[in-house]
Amino acid sequence: MNILVINCGSSSLKFQMINSETEQCIAKGLCERIGIEGSMITYAPAGGEKEKTVTPMPDHTEAIRLVLEALTNEKTGVVKSLDEIGAVGHRIVHGGEKFAESTIITDEVMAAIEECNDLAPLHNPANLIGINACKKLMPGTPMVGVFDTAFHQTMPEEAYMYGLPYEYYKNYKIRRYGFHGTSHSYVSKRAAELLGRKYEDLKIIVCHLGNGASVSAVKNGKCVDTSMGLTPLEGLIMGTRCGDIDPAIIEFLAHKEGKNIDEIMSVLNKKSGVLGLSDNLSSDFRDLEAEYEKNDPNAIRTLKTYCYRVAKYIGAYAAAMNGVDAICFTAGIGENGPLVRTLVCGYLGYLGVTLDEEANQKKGEEVVISTSDSTTTVLAVPTNEELAIARETVRLVK
Repeated sequence: MNILVINCGSSSLKFQMINSETEQCIAKGLCERIGIEGSMITYAPAGGEKEKTVTPMPDHTEAIRLVLEALTNEKTGVVKSLDEIGAVGHRIVHGGEKFAESTIITDEVMAAIEECNDLAPLHNPANLIGINACKKLMPGTPMVGVFDTAFHQTMPEEAYMYGLPYEYYKNYKIRRYGFHGTSHSYVSKRAAELLGRKYEDLKIIVCHLGNGASVSAVKNGKCVDTSMGLTPLEGLIMGTRCGDIDPAIIEFLAHKEGKNIDEIMSVLNKKSGVLGLSDNLSSDFRDLEAEYEKNDPNAIRTLKTYCYRVAKYIGAYAAAMNGVDAICFTAGIGENGPLVRTLVCGYLGYLGVTLDEEANQKKGEEVVISTSDSTTTVLAVPTNEELAIARETVRLVK
C-alpha cells in the first residue's frame, strides 16, 4: 500500500509517499508560500532529481492538486493514478484530551479537532484545511489523523496539572499536553529495538532537539512526563522560543517596554531562545557551534545555557522514573550535534554516562555514543515522523 503523508502548515505543506511494505520513501516534497506571491513546489522522487517549480498556489486545495499532479506525472511520478494511493496520513498538532491515539478522520473527528483550535491557533486550522483539500480531491481515499499530543496522553495527573486554580482546568482544559509526540514515540520504540530489549521493560529519556525542542520520559512503554506544556513555548530553550521563564517577567516587561501581551508573546516565541540569548548571533546551531569553536562569548554563553537546561530535564526525568536505562538524542541538533551531546552528557556522570568520543562524532546515524561500560546507554537515533505517521495510517485502514 502507498501512503501519502501530509504535514500542513498555515502557508506550507510537506509531503512524503511511503510504500508500506518496504517502508521506503518513494517521493517527497514541499509546497511553500501558499497564498503568497512567489509560491513554489519542490518535488523529488526517490533516486531522481529534485524539481523546483514556481507556480501560483492561492490555497491549500491547489497545493494538494499540484502534489497529486507531481506524484502521477508520466515522467517523474511514482504512481500511475490516485487509485494507487491507499490512504492519507495527516499530522495534526493538537488533539487536546479528545484524542489519545490516532484515528480515522470522520465528520465528527473534524469537529472535535476544530474544538481544539484555541489550543493551537496557528496549527490546527491549517491542518484542517489540508484535510479538507485532500477530501475534496480524493473523496474515496481513507484519511487518518495522527496527533502530536496523543503520545503524551498517558501522563499521570500529577505530571500534567499546573499549580493554578482548578477551575481553569475544568473550564478551559489548561494543562500540560506536550508535543513532538510522534517523534518521541518512534525514537523510544526504535531505541528498544536497537538495545534488543522489550519496550515495556525500559525507562527511556528522549531529547528531541531541533529548532523546537522537547524532552520526554517514557516508562514501560508509556510517556509519563514531557517538557512542553499547554503550548510548545514551555520547557527547553529553543531556536527562537524562550522555554521556561518566571511568568512575572511578562508583567515586568510590559511596564518597562510599554508592550502589550501580544507583543510580549511575539518576543517570547520569535525573538528569544538561542537567537535572543546569543544577542541575535543566530538561531541556527551550526552557526553557534562554529562561533563556539572560535571562543565567541555569545556562542559560549548560549550553548552552555542551552545544554545545562537539557541536562536539568534529563535529571528531573531520571528522578520521575526512579532511574533511566537509555537516553536518546534525536532531531536536527540531537542527530547532528556532537558538541551539544558532549556538553549535555558532561553533566550525567552521576548516571554512569561515559561518552565514546569517536562514536559521538557521527552525524545522522543510529549509533550508541556511550562506552560499553556506561551504566546508562546513550544513543543518537534519527527520528522519522513521516514513517511513524504512515505506520499508524496502515494500522487503522488495513
